[in-house]
Amino acid sequence: MTRSSLIVFASAVLLAAPLAACGGAAGSGPIPLTPTSRFALQVEPGIERVAFAVHENGLSDNQNRALADMVNRFAAEGAPMLTVEAPSGDDPASSSAAWAIKGALEAQGVPPYQVRLVTYVAPDPRAPVLVGFDTVRAAVPQCGTSWTNLGRTGANAGYANFGCAVNANLAAQIADPRDIVRPRTMEPGSAARRSVVFDKYRAGDQTSANREQMVADGRVSNAVD
Repeated sequence: MTRSSLIVFASAVLLAAPLAACGGAAGSGPIPLTPTSRFALQVEPGIERVAFAVHENGLSDNQNRALADMVNRFAAEGAPMLTVEAPSGDDPASSSAAWAIKGALEAQGVPPYQVRLVTYVAPDPRAPVLVGFDTVRAAVPQCGTSWTNLGRTGANAGYANFGCAVNANLAAQIADPRDIVRPRTMEPGSAARRSVVFDKYRAGDQTSANREQMVADGRVSNAVD
């Protein structure tokens, strides 16, 4: 082997060594997490509960309105049971308030088998009566608990907090956390609207909606000349 051949061979070996090292590190290390997988939306069990103060003269107007709102949320959630928790003790006003709340819930349309009356240990026999039901809530990730150096990119890993704020805002704003677990059932189409379109089609009329003139002319607005 000539001197020039040895120089070329040694140069090739030196260039291949760091490439092999990089390839081995990438193949043996963990798969980098994406923001959507690191901060995936999740749900956690929760309790929807309202405390009602005990009055000698029965339920107030505000309390009746709060019970009506509770019934609406209970129906929307589809929870199996509404629980009325009365404070333990022999206070007649607390017992009367608990039974009055149970009766008010049933009067507003909740079936009797879905209203459960129990007691809870309270330091004061005149403690509030608790009304609530089990539900699920979106687990909001806590962002900013750990910080890493953005300038250190040797490991080619993503920033630890990248994507956390986006998913935290989404979890806080989602209307029904159950949509995270399973897709919502599709509602049936409107048969009445379908009949209107078919009738227009059979008559040879236009089936689509009328276009606005500005859109048809290619103009968005003429407010500013």
